[in-house]
Amino acid sequence: MAIRAVHTADEATSPSDSAPFDDALIGGRLRELRKAKGLTLKDVATDTGISVSYLSQIERNVSRLPIGVLKRISDVLGVHMHWFFQHGAEGPAEEREIVVRAGHRRNLTFTGLGINEELLSPNLSGPLELLISTIHPGADSEFYEHDGAEAGLVMSGDLELWVGEQHFRLHAGDSFAFESTKPHRCANSTCEPAKVLWVITPPHY
Repeated sequence: MAIRAVHTADEATSPSDSAPFDDALIGGRLRELRKAKGLTLKDVATDTGISVSYLSQIERNVSRLPIGVLKRISDVLGVHMHWFFQHGAEGPAEEREIVVRAGHRRNLTFTGLGINEELLSPNLSGPLELLISTIHPGADSEFYEHDGAEAGLVMSGDLELWVGEQHFRLHAGDSFAFESTKPHRCANSTCEPAKVLWVITPPHY
């Protein structure tokens, strides 16, 4: 589903804005996510109020990155800061480009929407994105659209899906596919969580 959301500052539990940290994986994850969203260095630098050269250094892990700067970058990219702190998500070096172990999935929580997503793809640099969404009771993505196409399988629970002006109520075992350029929306109006397996191309996390 790849919901887009900008989280508020009070959702983050982090050190002070001026405290730097050291994680050699963060620069690569930042670059990967920026490219998956189709943004240039200049786009992100402008929206975060930092220089293109500094952002480039951050992505290459050659410059220190204060928490406050990471928070601004996270907001622009539409993810919570914890996306960059999934230390276990990489898995063993010899398999991380191909395999994602169950305990090594990267997770995103959209607190205001009631939706959790687990990334099943090893990275976002390939031609497609595979993820599982848990859509909690009362959750509603509202309408949005983007480039590409997507398909899914309802693994458990019930899901309401809108594609353009069409509305569907889907149950466990039902599947679907549509062009992502059409306005689409999903919601869970039941009392039980719904789990949905999504395939999206190109990656749009």
